[in-house]
Amino acid sequence: MFKATIDADILKTAIETLSVLVDEARFRISPEGLAVRAVDPANVAMVSFELGSGAFDEFNADDCEIGMDLSKITDIFGVAGRDEKVVMELDEMSQKMSLHLGGLSYTLALLDPSTIRAEPRIPQLELPAEVVLNGKDLQRAVKAAEKISDHMLLGVDEDVFYMEAEGDTDRVRLDMARDTLIDLRSGEARSLFSLDYLSDIVKPASRSNEVTVELGKDFPVKIGFSIANGAGKIGYLLAPRIESD
Repeated sequence: MFKATIDADILKTAIETLSVLVDEARFRISPEGLAVRAVDPANVAMVSFELGSGAFDEFNADDCEIGMDLSKITDIFGVAGRDEKVVMELDEMSQKMSLHLGGLSYTLALLDPSTIRAEPRIPQLELPAEVVLNGKDLQRAVKAAEKISDHMLLGVDEDVFYMEAEGDTDRVRLDMARDTLIDLRSGEARSLFSLDYLSDIVKPASRSNEVTVELGKDFPVKIGFSIANGAGKIGYLLAPRIESD
């Protein structure tokens, strides 16, 4: 059993955090809320998603698992107006989801969860450096880097968090000192990442006033933030590109 009511904008934002990496997802539903763990087809990035029952106006659920085509959901929310509510109801017998939105009613066929890639095991990394900053600052640096390169260096040098990209002839760098950041835990950190992935990840992250970035030396980066006024948590893990000498 699953029936819930939520702001369309909250659900749209939540789905976007997943759809930047995967087209299909297994949703674990419980009385506590929704959860997804997924890895992109190239095994470069992972996403961990939790949307607690507190994000919903109404939430009634038993333990179950469903598969969803995220592109279909995204298309539906393209017609949603601001402040509209979405009523979701699962028909377990037919394996279909009913969505009621602003007078519109949709019935979506669900995917068999067993046909969707199994949940990845998210590694527990203890990374030495941690930066907390506004998501728009992170997006600004990534957009600047995209103009000249296809990869970007993230690092911490004492009391400075830096983001740097270098092309064949050009270079861009953004330094953020401790006093311009929300928080900084200094440690040895310098890793190179694909801008294809960073660009996608910072789109939903840019809406958050507090984004946590955890780094090491040639280690994956962890990028996390909250959604739905703190009732939801998103975490990304992106593998590094190893720099050649």
